Amino acid sequence: MNIQLTSLHYVYLAFIVLIIAVMIRRRDTTIICVAGIMTIGLLATETLSGSVSGIFSSFIYATKELLSTIFIISIIVAMSRVLIRTGINEVMVTPVTRFIRSPQLAYWGIGLIMMVVSLFFWPSPAVALVGAVLLPVAVRVGLPPIGAAIAMNLFGHGIALSGDYIIQGAPKLTADAAGLPVTSVMTASIPLVIVMGTVSTLTAFWMLRKEMKSGTVTTEPSSSSEAVSTSLPGNLPVEHQAMSPRLQKAFALLIPLLFAVDVILMFVLKLQGGDATALIGGTAVVILIAITLAAHRHAGPEETTNYLIEGFQFGFKVFGPVIPIAAFFYLGDAAITELFHNPLPEGSHGIVNDLGVALAGLVPLNGTVGAITMTVTGAVTGMDGSGFSGISLVGSIASMFAGSADSAPVLTALGQVSAIWVGGGTLIPWALIPAAAICGVSPFELARRNLKPVLLGLTVTTIVAIFLI
Repeated sequence: MNIQLTSLHYVYLAFIVLIIAVMIRRRDTTIICVAGIMTIGLLATETLSGSVSGIFSSFIYATKELLSTIFIISIIVAMSRVLIRTGINEVMVTPVTRFIRSPQLAYWGIGLIMMVVSLFFWPSPAVALVGAVLLPVAVRVGLPPIGAAIAMNLFGHGIALSGDYIIQGAPKLTADAAGLPVTSVMTASIPLVIVMGTVSTLTAFWMLRKEMKSGTVTTEPSSSSEAVSTSLPGNLPVEHQAMSPRLQKAFALLIPLLFAVDVILMFVLKLQGGDATALIGGTAVVILIAITLAAHRHAGPEETTNYLIEGFQFGFKVFGPVIPIAAFFYLGDAAITELFHNPLPEGSHGIVNDLGVALAGLVPLNGTVGAITMTVTGAVTGMDGSGFSGISLVGSIASMFAGSADSAPVLTALGQVSAIWVGGGTLIPWALIPAAAICGVSPFELARRNLKPVLLGLTVTTIVAIFLI
């Protein structure tokens, strides 16, 4: 598979390195990303006007790609606000607190529940379901919001999505590209997913527990509703709205019931991804309106609008710093063709995928180097923030490196695991936004805390794959 690299590829790679370096120094990367978009635009269009226009166009493109996530986060936050203000959240979480009594149980409990839900419906809708209900419980028993975000992220976007054993979207894409049966890739991925998940979640838990003991993060459990509410998205002050205990209990029973109906409908109607998210978002809006009308009575219509405004203010505030960065990285995939009229050479699969193919072509064909290359290639193709965009390419490259029929499924599964763990939502900040926003933490901080556990997990998983080949 011969890929011709152009100046666009090298400039894009240079800006990736620069952006990563700036992130490591914990500085803002917006200006660097805008400079990268301008440079790419100048090379693609060969005009200054096209380059400058590309900045705005790329922002619009990134916003469109992220819009459904912005909306679901905003709506869930709006619903959370009215639950907090009316005290319904207090009644809802009381039964769960009987089982989750410590930060340790909260971390593993949230993670395992998130993994199970994500296996059936994918992580984005699962984050909304799990976070809205269990985050207050976790905070109350002393787990910091960042800990809850890490657990939801690693178990959902990491373990569940990289295996994808129920929906089977990921293994089908990689298996088809590698010319293998789906079952062979799924079987080969089981030990890799187990190793990757075990190493990363245990490492993250150990690091979090160490920080909690040292006082780096807040661990004090609190029984007050104010303490719980200020740990929820937005960290906004809360003015409590009186509601009768009978109504509180009724809504506390109705809300989980409605979301349970959503889960059943997802399963029966086979709703996944965006369709599942839309169902949860619509249900949250209905809940918001019903509670607001019951609590505020004649002022209900106006207060409903106010809650939605609060939610959308939070949503766009969180996404504001992310859009310029996402805009640059989307240029590594389909955005460059749409915005700059396909300036890439014939046969190109996008800048990021071309770089992955070129990397694979630079190394010798043997099992050890092949496994390492598949891990790196998968990670590179995941740099655009979509774990699925490059896994077909990963499957194709795995078939080239496979020295035997037995090694092909292992290499394919390894590339799949690497691509999804990096790009599917554990290391790329804008892919982390659902979990980060629900927990009210910075996606950049979440990505930073995930970095060591995920890199260690990928290293150990690659070594295991070498022995399996």
